[in-house]
Amino acid sequence: MSTEHTTLADATQRPLSFAQTMQAVFWSFFGVRRNRDMGADVAKLNPVHLLIGGILGAAVFVVMLVLLVRWVVTSGVAV
Repeated sequence: MSTEHTTLADATQRPLSFAQTMQAVFWSFFGVRRNRDMGADVAKLNPVHLLIGGILGAAVFVVMLVLLVRWVVTSGVAV
């Protein structure tokens, strides 16, 4: 029984660009990624790009939430 193992060095040489990885991360945040596309991403995404993209996506999400809360509180909408 032979299983193929991918090392981290091999995985970092995958062909998708950082922009394509960010697009996959963006759609994943919404939870609307098709199963077929997700399978293709797993085979092609660079894990280093994925980690950086996930952290950037989470940071942007938190900043947007903070700005939204500050706007609601200062505008008096939350009275």
